[in-house]
Amino acid sequence: MPLPRLALLTALAMLAFAANSILCRVALRDGHIDAASFTAIRLLGGALALWLIVRLQARAARPLAGNLPSALALFVYAAGFSWAYLQLSAATGALLLFGAVQASMILWGLWRGERLSLGQGCGLLLAFVGLGVLLLPGASAPGALPAGLMLLAGVAWGVYSLRGRGVGDATAHTAGNFIRSLPLVLLLGLGGLPWAHLDGAGVLYALLSGALASGVGYALWYAVLPALRATQAATVQLSVPLITALLAVLLLGEPFSARLLLASALLLGGVAWVLLGRAPAR
Repeated sequence: MPLPRLALLTALAMLAFAANSILCRVALRDGHIDAASFTAIRLLGGALALWLIVRLQARAARPLAGNLPSALALFVYAAGFSWAYLQLSAATGALLLFGAVQASMILWGLWRGERLSLGQGCGLLLAFVGLGVLLLPGASAPGALPAGLMLLAGVAWGVYSLRGRGVGDATAHTAGNFIRSLPLVLLLGLGGLPWAHLDGAGVLYALLSGALASGVGYALWYAVLPALRATQAATVQLSVPLITALLAVLLLGEPFSARLLLASALLLGGVAWVLLGRAPAR
């Protein structure tokens, strides 16, 4: 793939991932939709968009990819994400999500016997200090419940990512998992009916989050992923919380506090240290 096209598609994918936080936050903050309805419409929109992308790419009909455990992890991620953004700012939520995803995947690797160099160990410690700075009690600290829900969402996405390693067709796999999550979406929608409220803007935000920011965003990412080295793919995702924070300031008028700035520097710097470091030879 030519370098200019690779750079453009990668940037668009990262922008799509950041847009998920912006769309969810503005929809819920301004009362356009409830969290259950946003989650349901987002997953439905993502399923439809990814199904269409897979059908357009396929020369022949293919069996449904994915599996139920991955679909459950996807659902837990999407639900925790939505409920957390009832109270979290877009930038804080994105940073917590990113930190939880990376921490869960790194810790899983350690549990499986992977080794970190001394420098990588320092980077991991630095990342956890960054999370601690963000969560310490104070005037600008996020609430315990929404922060916990976003951390849960991040762990669920980390599990989803780990389960998806090595699949032959990642786009088809993701499409299948979105589709397999729809029975849970139906149950969530029925259970949330007494508290449901939504207007046209809320439905539009949820559809954009599902179909474009999630469906098309994932398809773009999986299109460029084979052209990136593993460290490149991992480190380019460091930009997502920063893009989210910038968009939140420009579009939502959210403040970027000194605490968030320090936590971002520590967490993202620590994760970059881990990803770019070399593990010692076995």
